[in-house]
Amino acid sequence: MGKYEEAVRLWKSYGLGTEADLGRRLDSFRILFAYNSSRIENEAVTYSDTREIFENGRVLNYSGDPRALFELANQRLCYEFLKPRLATREPLTIALIKETQGVLTSGTYDERSFVEQGERPGEFKKHDYVTGIAEVGSLPEDVESDLTELLAELADYEDKDTLTVAAYFHARFDISILSRTATGASGGRCSTIG
Repeated sequence: MGKYEEAVRLWKSYGLGTEADLGRRLDSFRILFAYNSSRIENEAVTYSDTREIFENGRVLNYSGDPRALFELANQRLCYEFLKPRLATREPLTIALIKETQGVLTSGTYDERSFVEQGERPGEFKKHDYVTGIAEVGSLPEDVESDLTELLAELADYEDKDTLTVAAYFHARFDISILSRTATGASGGRCSTIG
């Protein structure tokens, strides 16, 4: 048995059927996940700051960009928002994706995005934003249908190759670009569901 199969077998052996079960198994991971996710876009974020946000809901003596703290606090809120859904294995839907993105981006849109462009947390993008070296992304009018197609494709996998399917979802989700901001973070959180 390879390492991938061992990891999947171990995870399934935990029998994570309640929020308390998830909390025990994900306690350290939730902080590491948020820290590493935040570091992708903001190298000033520290593990210590991330841990303080998750464990105490605040950071003392912080002198960096306050947006980074909002993003970390939102990741904590998002973890708490998703935990009961993970425990009950709630199906991944467009409504849940939008709600997750709304939790992750609340209070983080800049003036240009929010006022001038009318973008909102938890809504599909209104303008043609792209990502990556190849500058790819769904057109605003295609985002919902592209995500519907992706969710239908994922439904065919049932419970096979869970980590591969989650990675595939995250990559495809990033290309769709649901919103103006936190697309990678939204994809990462949503890939843990379903």
